[in-house]
Amino acid sequence: MDIKALLKPAPDKADLAMTIIRVIVGLTFLVHGWQKVFTFGFEGTGGFFGSLGIPAAGFFAVVVSLVELLGGLALILGLATRLVGLLLAVDMLVALFVVHLPNGFFVSENGYELVLILGAASLAFAITGASKLSLDSRMG
Repeated sequence: MDIKALLKPAPDKADLAMTIIRVIVGLTFLVHGWQKVFTFGFEGTGGFFGSLGIPAAGFFAVVVSLVELLGGLALILGLATRLVGLLLAVDMLVALFVVHLPNGFFVSENGYELVLILGAASLAFAITGASKLSLDSRMG
């Protein structure tokens, strides 16, 4: 095995790697948004948000649910990736401070592990945009 070859950057593979990450992160948001919309419903999600002391909980339940559902789909497709990345990063920042931070790191204890990863990935998409393997790239 050639160690030097493994340590060299592989720019020709960067688009594929970013696409894989974007699709997996998008799928994760899509499923969480789906759960909020179709399992808990806006009312159930709003009730949970209200129990956390979030003002206008019903309104923000709709906003967050749709940002996660439609934003997840947009990430999968690579559509409006920078804007969607920013919206999802803000979503995860609020979740970090309102829900997860006091519970420690581990997701098994409702900690911020997953929120941190999803937020960082979303911020990265907001900064870099999608890869060449995206609708953003096809649309110019």
